[in-house]
Amino acid sequence: MRRGPFRDGKFRSALHEPRTTVVLGRWLGAALLVCFLTGLVSHALQDPPTWLVPYLQSRPVGGYQVTQGLHVISGLAAIPLLGAKLWTVYPRLFEWPPARSVLHALERLGIFVLVAAMLLEVFTGLFNTLQWYPWPFPFRQTHFWLAWLATGGLLVHIAAKGTLIARHWRRPAVGLPQRRAFLTAVTAAAGVVTLTTAGQTVPFLSGLDLLAPRRPDIGPQGLPVNRTAAQAGTVTAPADWRLRVDGPRPYTLTLAELAQLPQHDVELPIACVEGWSATARWSGVRIADLMERAGAPAGAALRFTSFEANGPYRVMEMPSEYAVDPLSLLALRVNGEVLKADHGYPARVIAPNRPGVLQTKWIERIEVV
Repeated sequence: MRRGPFRDGKFRSALHEPRTTVVLGRWLGAALLVCFLTGLVSHALQDPPTWLVPYLQSRPVGGYQVTQGLHVISGLAAIPLLGAKLWTVYPRLFEWPPARSVLHALERLGIFVLVAAMLLEVFTGLFNTLQWYPWPFPFRQTHFWLAWLATGGLLVHIAAKGTLIARHWRRPAVGLPQRRAFLTAVTAAAGVVTLTTAGQTVPFLSGLDLLAPRRPDIGPQGLPVNRTAAQAGTVTAPADWRLRVDGPRPYTLTLAELAQLPQHDVELPIACVEGWSATARWSGVRIADLMERAGAPAGAALRFTSFEANGPYRVMEMPSEYAVDPLSLLALRVNGEVLKADHGYPARVIAPNRPGVLQTKWIERIEVV
């Protein structure tokens, strides 16, 4: 009764078979597991639940740089793996009749949800690396819940197909010659995608950074910029700019007065959710020193406010663990130069093991909370 490209007899390749699907499923599962776990780390650091805040740590210094780099690397590698796996099973996606029983219908509905969630997850993540959002819904929250939906659907699917997976888990005594060629081609595709994008995070691969949207050494003062001063509506600092520090002993400082305080140099990375990172030498005043001068009690957290006109991270809260870390600075210079407007002139936050969106620029106020 079926006509067209999905009619019986059209799926002739011998590779539409369980063994090839199981092998690809193992590789894809490993990539998705890394992507899921590192994504949870990123979400927890960007928007931690109240109960988690006391346990957040400022060390290792490059922790977020590593986890978010792995998140994007594994997510990009999953795209060719997912495409290849769907190719091996798509005859089953169009089997006829569509539902033979209620249980069969429920199974196919679960597969539809799983495939849709995984496709949305990897491609919205890809578009996020390009900072392109052609949809009306918020990316971060949607990406987070799609990850749980896809992971739950995957676990249910593995449970439903457990017997079939176990039967084809080990290498058969006699294999299909074309299977080896196909799996080699898929491995090469995933490898090329990884090698030509990982350089935006992995320094020794930067020379191969051909397909990634960022090079970590290109931008003002040798650093990339996600949000420019023009985009934030802060092309120039207010003429009467003062840093206001509110606490038990509130005070204000001009830029000249800030520059007269003890200055410290630190080597810290900027690591962004899009997967790129770059390390620089930052100079400025220790945030702990500003806290002490304001009379902040032990264990106090801080709230930073930017004078940018708008933006979801205009106000940022910093737990005590980060605030008292000697590497956390209110930076005035980067790589030996006064900050340019795009990097947060006159002052910005730089702290270890923090997402780039929380390294707030154009600071005008610090509150002890």
